[in-house]
Amino acid sequence: MQKNKPKIFVDGDSCPVVPEVLKTAKDYGAAVVFVSSYAHIRKGEFPDFVVQLTVDQDKEAADLKIANEIKRDEIAVTDDLGLSSLLLGKGVTVLNSRGRQVTNQQIDYLLDSRYQSAKLRRAGKKTKGPKKLTSEDRETFIKELKKVLSNWQEF
Repeated sequence: MQKNKPKIFVDGDSCPVVPEVLKTAKDYGAAVVFVSSYAHIRKGEFPDFVVQLTVDQDKEAADLKIANEIKRDEIAVTDDLGLSSLLLGKGVTVLNSRGRQVTNQQIDYLLDSRYQSAKLRRAGKKTKGPKKLTSEDRETFIKELKKVLSNWQEF
């Protein structure tokens, strides 16, 4: 039996699934660490199981705070591929806001795709951004987070 509660770190600067994280974390008794910059502070109170960490507005301040605080076998919610890459190296489970688990097997491909798109944009070409988050995406996120938390509780 695991002594500690599962802990979910949320890259809060642009996370579109905060309500889903909070509800699922509450249902599973997980702690949540919400990290964001002063420029992205959320209004309103968080529940007692949430710790809010606020960092400077520097471009990567929230990412670095998460990378420094998170530990092996904890969970991160982020759409930032650079941060995902760092966290995978620490043994962290990474979910994006669409509920897809980012793995070591796919991170190189994802980072290369991001690089190739940036290269095209610098050359004046247009590239497609991410599609709008749908209700199906939100449902998939909840399902996958529940699966990760269920696996965590089995330890």
